[in-house]
Amino acid sequence: MTAVDFDKFVERLADVSAEAIMPFFRTALAADDKAHGGAFDPVTEADRGAELAMRRLIEATFPDHGVYGEEFGHLRENAEYVWVLDPIDGTKSFICGLPLWGTLIGLTHHGRPCYGLMSQPFTRERFFGDGEAAYWRGPARGAEGARGVLETRKIASRHCPELAQATLMTTSPLLIDPALREHFHRVERGARLSRYGGDCYAYCALAAGHVDLVIETNLQPYDIVALIPIIEGAGGVVTNWSGGAAALGGAIVAAGDPALHEQALELLNA
Repeated sequence: MTAVDFDKFVERLADVSAEAIMPFFRTALAADDKAHGGAFDPVTEADRGAELAMRRLIEATFPDHGVYGEEFGHLRENAEYVWVLDPIDGTKSFICGLPLWGTLIGLTHHGRPCYGLMSQPFTRERFFGDGEAAYWRGPARGAEGARGVLETRKIASRHCPELAQATLMTTSPLLIDPALREHFHRVERGARLSRYGGDCYAYCALAAGHVDLVIETNLQPYDIVALIPIIEGAGGVVTNWSGGAAALGGAIVAAGDPALHEQALELLNA
C-alpha cells in the first residue's frame, strides 16, 4: 500500500458509492434481470453507477491494484492487492424500499481478505474490520443522534455455544441450493429462532452480537470477502460448508461462537 491515508480512502469509497445510490432509493427505479429467465437477479442503474464511481477512485489512487466487482468483473485480478466490490448487496430489498442492503467494500492481499467495510447509507451505518478487530459507526443515541452526530463502537459477536439457544438467519431458504436445502433445514430445526432476509446486513448483525448463525449457498466472492474481516475481527468464524476458506464464496456458514460453528458444520455435513 502507498502512504495514502487508508481509513479516509475507504470512507471516501463508501461516500462516492452512497452518492450514486441514494438518489434512486425508494423511487420508481427500473430493474433489469441479469438471470434472463432464471431466478430473478435484479440489477439497477444505482448498482452500476456506484461500482463505476468506486472503480474510478481506486484507479486514480491505486493504479496498480486490482478490482473485482459484481457488475463489471475483473481488472488486474492477479495484483498483490485486489478490491472486491458489491455496490448493492441486497438489490431485491433495495428495489422493495427496504433498508436491508449495503455496499460491500473488501480488500484482499495475495488473495486473502485483509479489510472489509459494509456501508448502509440510508441508516447511516458502517461496519468495518481488519480480522483483528471490528467496529460499528452510526447515529449516536438520544438527542445527539437526532442532530446527526455519529459514534463509533467496537463490536463483538456473542457467546452462544448451543444451537438450541441460537438465532439463525438466511436471505431465503429458496435461495439455498435445492440439493443442500434439507441440510440447511436440519440446522434450522435445531435453532431457537430462524429469520429470513438481510443479505449482508445479517452477517453484520452477527458480528455485532445480535445473530448467532448465518447459512447460505451460491455466494460469489463479492458477496462475502468484505464481510470476512468484520466477522473474524468481532470474534466470529466464517467458512464454507467444508470448513475451508470462505473467500471464494459457494456454500457459507458464519457463526458468532466457534463451538456453534462446529455444531452447524456437523449438521450441514451429516
